[in-house]
Amino acid sequence: MRPAEELRYLILAAQREGNRLLGQALRPLGITPSQAEVIRVLQERGPLTLNGLGELLVCESGNSPSRLVDRLVTVGLVRRDVVAHDRRHVDLSLTEEGIHLGRHITEIEEGLYQSIDAAAEGRDLEQILGFLRDFVGDLPAGQALVRRAHQ
Repeated sequence: MRPAEELRYLILAAQREGNRLLGQALRPLGITPSQAEVIRVLQERGPLTLNGLGELLVCESGNSPSRLVDRLVTVGLVRRDVVAHDRRHVDLSLTEEGIHLGRHITEIEEGLYQSIDAAAEGRDLEQILGFLRDFVGDLPAGQALVRRAHQ
């Protein structure tokens, strides 16, 4: 296997295993990793329009997060508020239940990040991060991540 191929599969394996671990931890809360990302973005940046939210999501990069948001509205975690001065403008924000759940998600994510920190101990992450930033920087998911990091 050539190095580029191995790298591709290692990135895929790391993403899948990380998402699996996160999914297991979130399961008792009744949400998916993608739904958790919506909640966390709204927790950090809300209120946002649907387009504004979509520009910050890595899980749905390039796609409309409509279905994710619809589900979260249905279960009472996100609310849609029509702006009085422009009825076409709808802001998305967390409900009280969504805010509460966001705190639990933050704790779960912190546990995952501690595991990653432990696995990376003694390694030069700046080189790895630099490579990955360059690799995805011009792609939709990479651009969403840049927007989240710099807003």
